[in-house]
Amino acid sequence: MGANWQDDLESWLAPFVAVLCHKTRARMCPAYIAGLIGPGDRKSVQPMAVRDASVTYDQLHHFVAAGVWDSAPLETALLVEADKMVGGNGAWLIIDDTALPKKGRHSVGVAAQYASVLGKNANCQTLVSLTLASGEVPVMLSLRLFLPESWTSDPARLVRAAVPDAYRTYRTKPEIALAEIDRVRAAGVRFGCVLGDAGYGLSAPFRQGLSKRGLTWAVGIPFKQKVYPIDVAMIFPVAGRGRPRQRHIPDMKSITAQAMLETARWQTISWRRGTKGRLSARFTAMRVRVADGPPQRIHDKGAQHLPGEEVWVIGEHRSTGERKYYLSNLPPDTPLKQLAGAIKARWACEQAHQQLKEELGLDHFEGRSWTGLHRHALMTMIAYAFLQSRRLKEAGGGKKESSALRLNQAFPLSGRPSSPPSRSHRQFGVRIARKHSDLKICQSSARFCGHLSEP
Repeated sequence: MGANWQDDLESWLAPFVAVLCHKTRARMCPAYIAGLIGPGDRKSVQPMAVRDASVTYDQLHHFVAAGVWDSAPLETALLVEADKMVGGNGAWLIIDDTALPKKGRHSVGVAAQYASVLGKNANCQTLVSLTLASGEVPVMLSLRLFLPESWTSDPARLVRAAVPDAYRTYRTKPEIALAEIDRVRAAGVRFGCVLGDAGYGLSAPFRQGLSKRGLTWAVGIPFKQKVYPIDVAMIFPVAGRGRPRQRHIPDMKSITAQAMLETARWQTISWRRGTKGRLSARFTAMRVRVADGPPQRIHDKGAQHLPGEEVWVIGEHRSTGERKYYLSNLPPDTPLKQLAGAIKARWACEQAHQQLKEELGLDHFEGRSWTGLHRHALMTMIAYAFLQSRRLKEAGGGKKESSALRLNQAFPLSGRPSSPPSRSHRQFGVRIARKHSDLKICQSSARFCGHLSEP
């Protein structure tokens, strides 16, 4: 790898520049991305223009917020590069969302809603994210804005924020995620399993949508999610009086996931090494039928959901005493350790969210329009993919799988090396800072390594 990061960036961006098919935009795109990667606390248009004498504020602003051009070819180019880096049957596609705290009410999508970064309701924008991860090396694929009903029910607001007609109808976060999954699959991105937290796992249409697409998934659920025992049968009830019954009903009641696993045997499982040794928790799993079928009146219980797909219900008992529950349609012969590994792999997306904000200014965009926000988000994702490509090369080069494995072993997501590191591994962040001191690729080279303790 060349000593000059700018030469590497110019070469790496060649497929992206090629699809722009415009001389000025082909110059603005690398300049914008270089501004995101470069020094400075603020990564909005004005500070980046001040730091780069080769472009002006008006040029950068026009490129990201006002220019009439289609970002779809750039988005597709990002998907192709991400698949080359970490795609494959062993990769995870992680569904999540991230909040951008925002003041005022005019920026597109801003509303009082839950902000995960703050852990409470706040004025913010929420982006549904798709992350492709191999081991613990994530590459962000998509960031799509969620519009609350307070926006979709106000046509004047939508017009002022220049929201495209195709996105003016209210869509839930799971619906946005499914649409983005379809786009990612259409581009040929390879992955083995879809992961998501309880915010997505509680949605029966989301789980069913994944299964209808033939995808394997593992998602969080609330403890009160209803399930049926695996041997539940549908019977035809005998009417004691009145007209004969028209529909079958289950021969046993559904119960919560928590109650289903209450008497199960729990097993301590370690899934990887963290900053303080092996990360472990107690897990159990059981095959069940999830209660997400059509609603049906059952005796005096009112409308109840009938048994649906056969899945795993998985319980996690953390050392803090907290218990979490999950569903997965992984095959019936899947070992418990593999189920636990799939569940815990979801945390790799938190690394990407953190770096996109802290190092690349995802939450620094100061415009108000739909187009400007999404183009800025796209530029940060491309910049992040470039940095991840350098991480893989610094970790040893060679084949993608072996590079990712060496990187994970040397720099696990939780921080410290999983085994006594070589001198080259210990100096990874230092080498970047020394080689590119004029860039100061991040304020702290250790922060660039993406260390993040898992909850």
